[in-house]
Amino acid sequence: MSTLAGEAGFGELRAGNLGVRLAETEAEIDASLALRYRVFYEEMGAHPDAATLATGRDRDEYDAVADHLLVLDHDLGEGAAAVVGTYRLIRRPAAARIGRFYSAAEYDLRPLLDLRGEILELGRSCVDAQHRTRGSMQLLWRGIAAYVFHHRIELMFGCASLHGTNLDALAPALTFLHTHHLAPAPIRPRALPERYVAMNRLDPATLDLRAVVQELPPLVKGYLRLGGFVGDGAVLDHQFNTTDVCIVVKSALVTDKYAKHYERKHAATGQDPVGFRSEMAGPPRERGPDLLR
Repeated sequence: MSTLAGEAGFGELRAGNLGVRLAETEAEIDASLALRYRVFYEEMGAHPDAATLATGRDRDEYDAVADHLLVLDHDLGEGAAAVVGTYRLIRRPAAARIGRFYSAAEYDLRPLLDLRGEILELGRSCVDAQHRTRGSMQLLWRGIAAYVFHHRIELMFGCASLHGTNLDALAPALTFLHTHHLAPAPIRPRALPERYVAMNRLDPATLDLRAVVQELPPLVKGYLRLGGFVGDGAVLDHQFNTTDVCIVVKSALVTDKYAKHYERKHAATGQDPVGFRSEMAGPPRERGPDLLR
């Protein structure tokens, strides 16, 4: 079973009719898996196997150990009926139950695993098409910030997706990411040798930087705004019809604007923070399916 919301140290954060919290029931987790299926398979053209097609659920072994962060639209109802967005959160203890992080199937994560602090893998991010607004995404990030703060997570990572597997079409984006946002060596994952696709595919001097950035997926742009990095090498994922890059973000970049306030609150009350009242001025800001698998 995944961790319940009460165990995570914060309840639901609200913004009008929308709320964000961790899944509390198996029905809510199932609703998040159904949402993932609609976005990844029906909308984005991923290729389901027989079990996935039969169930209409995007599911793998990590879902049983992960925390599932949910955006809820209370105008639609309560519980599972209200789920309109989701992020899958996997900490080191949860990954240990499987024996590895999800991203380890694509990247050598040893530089991250060797870190002494807590690390968090973000994945399976999606929002219902009718709710891809700045407010919904900011609310998701307020939830992530609360989770990161509570668990004292120092670094986040995950496989972010560029739509499609045509490397010629993606060459400008891959070259831009490699040239301008390559992670420092001590925290730089590298694509596994058998899956490694070179990212530095063009002469960087020939890039129209404004046009390249315009075409990047909104979620990737959001991480770059936070000072995020990419690992060395991309990976083709033909099942999901994507080309993946490994994103690495230092969690302090997400929580700095809240840390002093909640550290003072913690010192004064002896209680861990229960939520953020300020608006999260973080990623992403444009509409889009925004895959971070």
